[in-house]
Amino acid sequence: MTKPDKRSFSFEFKLKVVQRFLAGETKIELAKEFGLSSPKEIERWTRKYRDEGEGGLRPKRRDHPPRPGISEPGERCELEQLRSENEQLRAEVAYLGKLRALRVQQRR
Repeated sequence: MTKPDKRSFSFEFKLKVVQRFLAGETKIELAKEFGLSSPKEIERWTRKYRDEGEGGLRPKRRDHPPRPGISEPGERCELEQLRSENEQLRAEVAYLGKLRALRVQQRR
């Protein structure tokens, strides 16, 4: 016997089912109508909706922990940040040096 595949449902779908349940329809009727494997799913969604609001029904990213030495996307390791900041500061110093040299030339 095989285990049934775990289905995922859109935010809009969950919200629609929860709103109808809160409006007075039974979870058994809703589970049958929408082809859900169990009315317990509606209970879970409703609990999340009550605890966290609509955001509780939105899909969550399931990130894997980063491997050592590899930074997560969008997040740079400290060494990369320091190198970037150092490069920025060098560019600013060079710019200010050229600006100062131009001002000195204008005075002559």
